[in-house]
Amino acid sequence: MSIQRRRIVATLALGAAMAVVHAPALAQGDWPSKPIRIVVPYPPGGSSDIIARSISQPLSVALGQPVIVENKPGANGNLGADYVAKSAPDGYTLLLCDVGALAISPSVYTKLSFDPSKDLRGVTMLAYSPHLLVVHPSVKADNLKDLVALSRTSDLNFAVTATGSAPHLAGVALQRAVNAKWTYVPYKGGVQAIQDTVAGQTQVLMNGMLATLPQVQNGKLKVLAVSKATRMPLIGNVPTIAEQGVPGFESGTWQGVRVAKGTPDAVIARLNKELISIIRSADIRSRLAGQGAEVVTMTPAEEEQFFNKERARWARVVKDADIRLD
Repeated sequence: MSIQRRRIVATLALGAAMAVVHAPALAQGDWPSKPIRIVVPYPPGGSSDIIARSISQPLSVALGQPVIVENKPGANGNLGADYVAKSAPDGYTLLLCDVGALAISPSVYTKLSFDPSKDLRGVTMLAYSPHLLVVHPSVKADNLKDLVALSRTSDLNFAVTATGSAPHLAGVALQRAVNAKWTYVPYKGGVQAIQDTVAGQTQVLMNGMLATLPQVQNGKLKVLAVSKATRMPLIGNVPTIAEQGVPGFESGTWQGVRVAKGTPDAVIARLNKELISIIRSADIRSRLAGQGAEVVTMTPAEEEQFFNKERARWARVVKDADIRLD
């Protein structure tokens, strides 16, 4: 090989190496250059929607682009999740949802149009809100024991945000543990389930504290238990489900952000950094704490590990309860 040819080859190789080295930096530097959408796969007013709207403006400031919250409800969050999974993997379409519910879907649905563990990547967890076990004020029960006894002598309708949702499976797990009897009434989201329980059309509800607490505070719902390891001063001296005869029982709503597979690592890293900074800010942390939600953040790898753990956990409950949907 001639000296000139060697120089040309060396120059080309150096240029290729520099392109590889600088590719992530360029990708991050170019992003974002247009508005970003946060897709909430549930109706407005639920836990995921509340958090999405809490972070949208601060995220817009941090990224220098408009951030739009868009609700795409249906099929227990699967329609919105499918939309994000099939969107361009460029970091402009984010999914903010109950990660627990998303982890349940592969076990419940026989015909799922996407694979949450393969078609979506974790960015970070944002918050955790324990489930509250509540009843309409007319229900003559002041604790879990009373409710179980009443369920064996009266017809009780148990409102669930959707068949196969985390609150639904938590209700199933509780029912099996205490041998209660009630009829599940599925809704298209937590807001509708709360509204019908407040109206007395359903008598029992298990739902995330973030969306349910306001109705407890105004006396329209009566809380019997919290599904957390420890009591919460925010709701007074209400005992946990574990304290009321179901040792180790704990369930809740985990809000997190995921994006389409193939989204550049540099973009995910930037999103992770900004979202954690925002959700940990004193203002948002205090606001969420006042509504019963705890800030919980993770690295993308930790979020993936959590998702897989939740998927395995709820798969056992789904199998035991024999819950399957097309």
